Amino acid sequence: MDFLTGSTHIHITTWVLAIVLFLIAALASKPNKGVHMALRVMYILIIITGGALFMENRSIIAEGGMWYDMKLLFGVLVIGFMEMILVRKTKGKSTTMFWVLFGIVFLVTLYLGLFGGISMNF
Repeated sequence: MDFLTGSTHIHITTWVLAIVLFLIAALASKPNKGVHMALRVMYILIIITGGALFMENRSIIAEGGMWYDMKLLFGVLVIGFMEMILVRKTKGKSTTMFWVLFGIVFLVTLYLGLFGGISMNF
């Protein structure tokens, strides 16, 4: 499992691909089940890679307080809002509130992840 925790590259790649697939599915004129199913596979990979990084770096994370615990929570919320947007769009219901919540939670998660203790050095 060292390939999952050697660096954050695989985790970042999975969530970037998930965001691209999500935007393709959300902005498409008609529902595409194939893209939605691929996106669900990406959700699973995000959770696996994120969980592996979380467990591997637990000693570093413990020193920083609840920074990464909050990121884990907000990351799961991002996935939840992505799924809610797509399902509500398929059912023809309003998604405006979920887009706003998705944007806020995504930016908070991005901030917590990129500027935390085990993040990349910009």
